This record gives sequence, structure tokens and C-alpha cells, in this order.
Amino acid sequence: MNPAREIGKAIRATLVLWLLVAVIYPFAMLAISQVAFSAQANGSLLPNAQGQIVGSALIGQTFTSDRYFNSRPSSTSYSTANPKQDTAGILKTGISGASNLAPSNPALLDRINGKTDPDPKKAISGDLPRLKQAGIKPTADLLYTSGSSLDPHITPEAATAQVQRVASARKVTADRIQALIAQNTDDRFLGIFGEPGVNVLKLNLALDALS
Repeated sequence: MNPAREIGKAIRATLVLWLLVAVIYPFAMLAISQVAFSAQANGSLLPNAQGQIVGSALIGQTFTSDRYFNSRPSSTSYSTANPKQDTAGILKTGISGASNLAPSNPALLDRINGKTDPDPKKAISGDLPRLKQAGIKPTADLLYTSGSSLDPHITPEAATAQVQRVASARKVTADRIQALIAQNTDDRFLGIFGEPGVNVLKLNLALDALS
């Protein structure tokens, strides 16, 4: 056995495998994804009617106007807070992730039910009073955050609970709004996995597209 020859074979095999798995394969996957799945490969970005990118179909965002459907609460404010200026402490769990607060935790109860305080800066309005004031029947996903805190979906029930408020603010019929909900509801994956969900950003963009 010639040691130099065997070492040469090993080096050539290493180079061939490196070329295959570190160069050819990644670039092939990149090319296929850009051709066949361009939108998904580039972040599933969604434009508004003016062609401006306003978000991703994969990441939720906050909507507060009565003209739009509300998203579910986020323990990290959908990762839009500045970690260096996080005075509200919303990024304690990182840029994504649940709050891990137990149902009996006072912090969770204060966020849901609200909390009065002589100092207005320490007072908490509460999601439940806010929903009731807006005439929205509270659902679990409108009160509790998701496991990632980035979930872009709400349940069809949560969307339906907001129909009257949005219809009144936009002066359109509730049936028209309900039809938009149906059009922007994602069914179960392969028909069996998960639950149906309404993509809030897509739904709100569809609202803006109404004539």
C-alpha cells in the first residue's frame, strides 16, 4: 500500500464531498426555491395596495384601530421592541417565546383583567375590559399569547367576534366582512393537522382593498 496514494484519495474524496454538499447542493436548493417558491423563500412578504411591503404572512403584528381586526396578544410585542430600551420588560423571554406565566400568576391576571394604580404609568388597562368595551366577545386567543408570541393567526371564532365592530367602522355590511374572513382562513394542513386559522395581516389588507 502506497501511503501517499491513499492520502491523495482521501483528499480528493474530501474535496468532492465538500463540493457536493457545501457548494452544489446549497446553490441548487437556492435556485429551486427562488424559481418554485420565490415568495416563501423570501419571507412571505405582503405588500399593500401601493406596493409597499407592510409585513410577513408568517409574523403577526399589532392592530389597534377599529377599522382593523385585532391580533392576539404577544408577550414580546411581536419582537418589535428595542432590547436596549425595553422599559416595559416585554422582551424578558427573548425575541420570541411564551411568557410562561401560570394561570394564577398575578402578572398574567393583571394583563388580562387590568390593574388600577395611583401612578398612571403603572396602571394596566387590561385586555378583557378593552374587548368588552369594544363589544367583542372574548375568546381564548384574544386573551392569551401564543407559544411563540409571533403567531399571525387568530381563530375564525375570534375573527367573527370582531365583525360588527369592523363593519361599523368601515360602514360596510357584516356579510361582506364575513366573506373576507372565509377567504383568508387557512384550513388544516393536509386536512388533518392543526386547526383552521385566519391570517390577520392578510385579512386587514383585504379590508383595505375593499372599494
